[in-house]
Amino acid sequence: MVSYVSALLYGVGGIVVAGMALLVAFQEKLVYVPVLPGLTKSYAITPARLRLSYEDVWLRSSDGVRLHAWFIKLFPDCRGPTILFFQENAGNIAHRLEMVRIMIQRLNCNVFMLSYRGYGASDGYPSQHGITRDAQAALDHLSQRTDIDTSRIVVFGRSLGGAVGAVLTKNNPDKIAALLLENTFTSILDMAGVLLPFLKWFIGKSSKGPRILNFLVRSPWSTIDVIGQIKQPILFLSGLQDEMVPPVHMQLLYAKAAAHNRQCLFVDFPTGMHMDTWVAGGDHYWKTIQQFLEEHVPEKKENESSRNGNDFEAR
Repeated sequence: MVSYVSALLYGVGGIVVAGMALLVAFQEKLVYVPVLPGLTKSYAITPARLRLSYEDVWLRSSDGVRLHAWFIKLFPDCRGPTILFFQENAGNIAHRLEMVRIMIQRLNCNVFMLSYRGYGASDGYPSQHGITRDAQAALDHLSQRTDIDTSRIVVFGRSLGGAVGAVLTKNNPDKIAALLLENTFTSILDMAGVLLPFLKWFIGKSSKGPRILNFLVRSPWSTIDVIGQIKQPILFLSGLQDEMVPPVHMQLLYAKAAAHNRQCLFVDFPTGMHMDTWVAGGDHYWKTIQQFLEEHVPEKKENESSRNGNDFEAR
């Protein structure tokens, strides 16, 4: 009996040690994948390939890292919403151009696509602290532009991008009008148990186990702790066939947000997978976003702007 208990304890100890070793050695490679297998870090195409008018934008994050972005406009004087687009963890912004092309057409919007540090043409190495700075640099740039309606800046994020967007939206209630969240996880801590099932008893925000490995995670991206603090309208877009992030993560995020924010809407797409919900959802997907923006980020009427100006002069 004693030998059996000892063997069991050694086995559990071995699992914990193996888990710790994996987390310490490979976590950045699991969370951040700037280069897809068989491809290079550089952009395979630019927006010009899809006949999109764009501007190369170079930014400096607050810690000095040089960042690259594409600003794609529907037409030069477009005053529609401007979508600040945050991608998933793998590949670069060039791999999202087909979706962005349709987004611009369907939503009559501008799109600002940021390359996180270490991705695409941006310098540096990815980390949660660094990418949070990068997102803020992108928003600060947009907020200072005079060729867009800065009151209609909307954040879109899928998967990792949703975690990035949630933090940025929470931190900037006066600069961001709304958040669009698609197939996003509750936290990297919870995702560790999904990707490496034997770790689920030792790591995670919602784990029932001792969670003794949580302290080893350098990029926890705990969206579940952020989402309830967001005051702006939030649209949750969930693909029910998501093979990467269990759909229950989106349901948990919505429940947490809706408990504090009445401007939340949850829409699911029965055949949507992690990357193709926008394809599987078809017309319904785009109409959902369009109607949400029309309600929560409406276009300013010219007579309304004139009236506001006259009111100011009267004072």
